[in-house]
Amino acid sequence: MRSALATNLRYCHSAVPASFLFKHAAHRRPKKLSPPLRQPPSPPRMLRFSQFPFPLVVVASSSSTMGDTVRSAEVSKPPFSVLFVCLGNICRSPAAEAVFTNIVRKRGFESKFKIDSAGTIGYHEGNPADLRMWAAANKRGIEITSISRPVRPSDFRDFDLILAMDMQNRDDLLSAFERWSHKEKLPKDAYKKVKLMCSYCKKHSETEVPDPYYGGPQGFEKVLDLLEDGCEVLIDNILSENCQELPIDGGTFSS
Repeated sequence: MRSALATNLRYCHSAVPASFLFKHAAHRRPKKLSPPLRQPPSPPRMLRFSQFPFPLVVVASSSSTMGDTVRSAEVSKPPFSVLFVCLGNICRSPAAEAVFTNIVRKRGFESKFKIDSAGTIGYHEGNPADLRMWAAANKRGIEITSISRPVRPSDFRDFDLILAMDMQNRDDLLSAFERWSHKEKLPKDAYKKVKLMCSYCKKHSETEVPDPYYGGPQGFEKVLDLLEDGCEVLIDNILSENCQELPIDGGTFSS
């Protein structure tokens, strides 16, 4: 039995010599795979958005373009223009121009406004403001620098708002517009630009800015009181009505 078992044990494994097995096993090894196709290089680190915990919406180039667009819009948008008008342009309207300019400057909107003054007559054309008006304004830290000129047809094209000091000034402006509109190419609705200065006053009930020319010092002080009141309200109205159209440096154009 032992002998028979021993005889059969050698058949439990292949009778093929080991050297043969190893020789052929080498031929049966899987062929080495050819290297995979070369993958495209990884994008530069600065563009690998997956590295950030939040999505990047604006890149440097877009931000630069956006800034250029905003600056271009600001440059292309003309300033809001206001013209103050009285009779001779040596007392009330020069003072109004100076008062409004002072307020605009203090609020930092100087570059966003075009401010001027004129008279319904040209009698004082080329003259500086009345010395009494200049002195009264100077005491309040307001400098009057304008030189008298008459209203001209182009004012109805060039200005967004024309403010008359009294009702006679307003009527004269509207009459002039009616005459000039037949000869000049003026906007048909430009007469709507003409308003009364005192329509903006809140602290005073006067409907007109009185002419101080033939009165004493109190008259010039009264003019400045009315103008300071009206001009404060005026700039607030302009800013609130035009905040979408008139952007300011570094932000929205608003009060």
